Amino acid sequence: MSEVRIAAEPRTEFGKGAARRARRAGKVPAVLYGHGTAPRHINLPGHDLMLALKTPNVLLRLEGVEGGNNLVLPKSVQRDAIKGFLEHVDLLVVEKGEKVAVEIPVTVTGDVAAGGVVNQELVQVEVLTEATHIPEGVEVDVTGLEAGTHITAGELKLPAGTELSTAADTIVLTVSADVVAEAAAEEAAEGGAAAE
Repeated sequence: MSEVRIAAEPRTEFGKGAARRARRAGKVPAVLYGHGTAPRHINLPGHDLMLALKTPNVLLRLEGVEGGNNLVLPKSVQRDAIKGFLEHVDLLVVEKGEKVAVEIPVTVTGDVAAGGVVNQELVQVEVLTEATHIPEGVEVDVTGLEAGTHITAGELKLPAGTELSTAADTIVLTVSADVVAEAAAEEAAEGGAAAE
């Protein structure tokens, strides 16, 4: 996983008024915490941060902030409920080799056997992985699976060095019979019998 470099500046003013002024100036207030250090308050450029956050579990390399390691992982992102702009971000300081808990997307590939429909119950799974090697996601191949089949989180093939945090017996997806296709086939069969 690549790092995104982003400029940061220390924040000296606090409270709602200061946060509003920062947002009007195109900045997003943020708090940097972790590794037993006191929380540090910073402002980040809003546009750059918004672009970086389009990548799930993005690693940010903060430039312009004192205090050693500035490799961080966004943990909590607050957005305006109506307009969607960034209001505040909590950033967790991480180090190379350190394990972090993150959620990664589950992507379904392939086609199930005829007459089956995939019902995806879980779109993300929580994993424990190295901070600098967070997988982009995990794929589940459903090619040829029959109705009545299910796949649990424990059956996912995770990349090396990644451990499952979600309960192993949690159902990720099920394959059920396509009721609509069955009904259409029955109607067609009944229509053919009536025509004879």
